Amino acid sequence: MGEAILLVDDEEGIRTVLGISLADAGYDVTTAASGEEALARFAERRPDIVLTDIKMPGLSGLDLLERLKAADPEVEVIMLTGHGDMDLAIQSLKRDATDFLTKPVNDDMLEVALRRAKERMSMRRSLRGYTENLEQMVRDQSARLVEAERQLAALQVMDGIASGIRSLCSALDDGGLFNELPCFVAVHNADLEIVSTNQLYKERLGHRIGSRSWEAYAGRGPGDRLCPVMRVLETGEGFRSNEVLLGRNGQEIPVIVNTAPIYGNDGEVELVLELSVDVSEVRRLREDLRLTRERFRQLFDESPCYVAVMDRDFGVVEANRRYREDFGDPTGRRCHDAFAHRLAPCSGCPAGRTFDDGRPHQAETVVTARDGRQVNVLVWTAPLRDAEGAITEVMEMSTDITELRRLQDRLSQLGLLLGSTAHGIKGLLTALDGGVYRLGSGIARGDAARVQDSHQDIRHLVDRLRKMVLDLLYYAKNRELNWEVVVTRAFAEETATLVEAKAVERGVRFVRDFVEAGAEAGSTGNAETGADAGEATGTAQAGSSGSSAASDLGTFEGDTGALSSALVNLLENAVEACAADTRKQDHAVTFRVRGTPDEVTFTIIDNGTGMDRETREKLFTLFFSSKGSAGTGIGLFVASQVVRQHGGHIAVVSEPGEGSTFTVSLPRRLPDAVRRGDAAGEEQRASDA
Repeated sequence: MGEAILLVDDEEGIRTVLGISLADAGYDVTTAASGEEALARFAERRPDIVLTDIKMPGLSGLDLLERLKAADPEVEVIMLTGHGDMDLAIQSLKRDATDFLTKPVNDDMLEVALRRAKERMSMRRSLRGYTENLEQMVRDQSARLVEAERQLAALQVMDGIASGIRSLCSALDDGGLFNELPCFVAVHNADLEIVSTNQLYKERLGHRIGSRSWEAYAGRGPGDRLCPVMRVLETGEGFRSNEVLLGRNGQEIPVIVNTAPIYGNDGEVELVLELSVDVSEVRRLREDLRLTRERFRQLFDESPCYVAVMDRDFGVVEANRRYREDFGDPTGRRCHDAFAHRLAPCSGCPAGRTFDDGRPHQAETVVTARDGRQVNVLVWTAPLRDAEGAITEVMEMSTDITELRRLQDRLSQLGLLLGSTAHGIKGLLTALDGGVYRLGSGIARGDAARVQDSHQDIRHLVDRLRKMVLDLLYYAKNRELNWEVVVTRAFAEETATLVEAKAVERGVRFVRDFVEAGAEAGSTGNAETGADAGEATGTAQAGSSGSSAASDLGTFEGDTGALSSALVNLLENAVEACAADTRKQDHAVTFRVRGTPDEVTFTIIDNGTGMDRETREKLFTLFFSSKGSAGTGIGLFVASQVVRQHGGHIAVVSEPGEGSTFTVSLPRRLPDAVRRGDAAGEEQRASDA
């Protein structure tokens, strides 16, 4: 069987369907109908993964999450949410939930969430095992190195007891007194001959009694004053040096040689005591330790996440390559300073919690990179202990989940949008059913007036459905802008044509007012109201410009498709605002275009219902609609984003009952930053924030 899973949901149908799906995928599934039952099942089975609904009677999913993490911080908990539970889902992530899924649960998303949970479990096990093995290896190698150094230190004592060896030398008896020493022992006479050796010397270097002293060394010859024995005979002093002895098979053995003089009755050096320690093992241990450290460093630096080691004062002792690349070298700085640019430790710091209780901890936070980027990270900490088991340092691993959180935020927004849009479409479909019924009954009765009214109502409802669906599609699609040189007047005429028929159908006069800056437009009066605009343009309702035909508005750079959609949205909103105003008899929408050497201005003026201050302030906010349930809250948001992507700006002036004026100003030539997408990106991020 695969990993053990505890499935918690108060709905039996969900438990049954998900349980079958998980069992088919190879998991050992246990179910519970409540949070209380889940705690009992968890204590019995200790499953690896828990899937739990958030909203349940009694113990909620959030409370269950806290209880489970208190019992076992390493258990992976995936939250199941329904419509409207996104805030609770975000709370669950802050409380260390592994992931969350929306109902109904998609099999592919479930597989991804379970795979992510298993990867986290595997990473923890691997890192824990590697850390434990590495610590043990370092302790073992260090102990062996210390022992070797102790042996070397013991040899230095021989200098102090050299005077006593003279009396012992007569009883040396072929090295028998020195056979227990873990080093090579030889005694040389004043004629540079080996006169006695211990057993280890014979086994490793051969029987050299009677041989010349220098023959035992690699690279030494007769008269070589660097030969350790000759130096003692010449100076009368003991020495410590690094030499290479020749083994019995000709192999070279690196040693540390300690030599001491033994004086005769005449005060002259009679014998030389030589003790040599094989340092090849020490070198091997040092090399093994070096390779281990290099391997650790490679794994440390190549980790795809940010890894840092800190002491109890939160000072960063070490950081891997990716950490240093994105945040600079933090060595000597406090973690909260290097990682988050904060003066004090972060609230709920997982490293501090690990120092306190010696257990791994997780947290999610936002840190600031060296280039100013805000990075969402998931932090995991683990204790590092000394030979006595005391926590001396904490290792902190942080994974960049910025894109994941952006995706989750966008999915959350889309979820809210789909919910509200579905509700709106349901209402429109119900109204369409009524309109179709009235149309059918009018046809059956031969009631032309009823047929006409029903036909207009149906067209209006279909138009609302179309706009709702188009807003949804435009928002959901990542669209790259296509820059081109746009002829202003032609673009304005085409845009006006898209809306004019709808205005006429709704009983609203549509006025075109296209004039080049400085051009004589006749007596335009004050076109801020529909009445003034109508008087100023005369026959503009029939498609004339309302100005001199010779006026030329020039060109500008932009994406005609995106801009046309944005302006059509503003114009249609103006028409709807007029149609919704029952207090006036004469309604008009004026589409005004003006040009200066540097920019083109599109102004939409209506004398409809108008807006209060609170509505104006929220007008360009995502999912806010001034039309209530009749709108999606996307159109004006998208329009504002399109204008910003062109390096322009949009403004609105409105008062209740007085109509509204929207002004869109665009540069004739796109700034280089806008053309590259830099400014657009910044504007988008600012808007999202």
